[in-house]
Amino acid sequence: MSMAEQARATLRANDRGGYSVPTARLYPFQWNWDSAFVAMGWATFDEDRAWQEIHWLLKGQWDDGMIPHIVFHAPSDDYFPGPAVWGVMHAPPTSGITQPPVLAAAVRHLWDHARDRAAAEANAASVYPSLLCNHRWWQAARDPQRHGLVATLHPWETGMDNSPAWDGPLARVPTETVSPIRRRDTMLVDAAMRPRGEEYQRFIHLVDLFRDAGWEPARMLSVSPFRVADVGTNAILLRAEKDLLALARRFGSVPQQAEIETRIERISAALERLWQEEAGLYVSLDLVTHALCPVGTSAGFLPLFAWHGQARAARLAATLAAWGGRATRLVPSADPGFAGFEPKRYWRGPVWAVVNWMIADGFATVGNAGTASRIRTDTIALIETAGLSEYFEPISGEGIGGADFSWTAAIYLMWCGGGS
Repeated sequence: MSMAEQARATLRANDRGGYSVPTARLYPFQWNWDSAFVAMGWATFDEDRAWQEIHWLLKGQWDDGMIPHIVFHAPSDDYFPGPAVWGVMHAPPTSGITQPPVLAAAVRHLWDHARDRAAAEANAASVYPSLLCNHRWWQAARDPQRHGLVATLHPWETGMDNSPAWDGPLARVPTETVSPIRRRDTMLVDAAMRPRGEEYQRFIHLVDLFRDAGWEPARMLSVSPFRVADVGTNAILLRAEKDLLALARRFGSVPQQAEIETRIERISAALERLWQEEAGLYVSLDLVTHALCPVGTSAGFLPLFAWHGQARAARLAATLAAWGGRATRLVPSADPGFAGFEPKRYWRGPVWAVVNWMIADGFATVGNAGTASRIRTDTIALIETAGLSEYFEPISGEGIGGADFSWTAAIYLMWCGGGS
């Protein structure tokens, strides 16, 4: 069986009747940004199933527009924290926080590359209002004063849970929890590849805090000791706004287009506040101390994915080349020269295929085909050598984390399975 055939088989195995789980047991529900990438993977061979992925995710959207980071379509005891810990009153049950808003970019990708144009038009038209509502939520709930950078209030919202960029902000969060912690992940994956126990205590403290705040956005923003302008989330949001604008020109109104254009201008201007000249990289901003986070991460290259920072592309490429001198495969999730670099521990060093796809897309867009090709080649080699792993050790190339992973399969299919 070819790797492309294995990737398609992985998506089918992780299909739960309209939505995909990232992998069996370790992640038994539907995750927000996972499903955006997975939909693009499905679209390489089953466009109808790709649109189902989007529609099932939107079943979890809240009335205020938020798309939660987990939708609990069916019960499972394999994951903590489950619906009872979140205490969210929604049908289907969901978590109470969000994730990087890749969805509009995924919808545009499906729409642009569709072979069945009539179905794509109908599906894109049907989800456009939900996407618009979600982007309005980001501004209202996470940038109410219109500074241009949206806040993330939990490391899980960034998608890069235990990134070393969060060491400072997360240290402010107490370790005491109301909810008893019953981790399942370390029963299924080596604990050396997962966030540490103390980090998990802080993660759950925030869940307890927000649940007590009734999941009300203004209260959450006010009480959270963890408030960061994550460079990855803001870059992805900027790209998504640009893709939403393309959809608005087809399915929306002129006032809606103007509204989106205003947000694009605001985010674009604010994103430059995250440039760190000494590091040659964009970094995140601690919104409590107003200091830039001192650790470089793979998220720092994502402004290029937003078609932003073209003037800094050569410097970013040089930074990435320096990282490549210390790692066998690009792109490690943290600067391999950082003292706390851990090549096997989740977001503190390993390579993630989905981040590589976004970074490669960014370099290709600004005309640096060489860097884009290196990232793509490295990612494909990792997958073809080590399998469809959740993430990869950047020095040995070992596949680590969960196996038979949906979004890794999706990225392989987009690059090697007939997709764009």
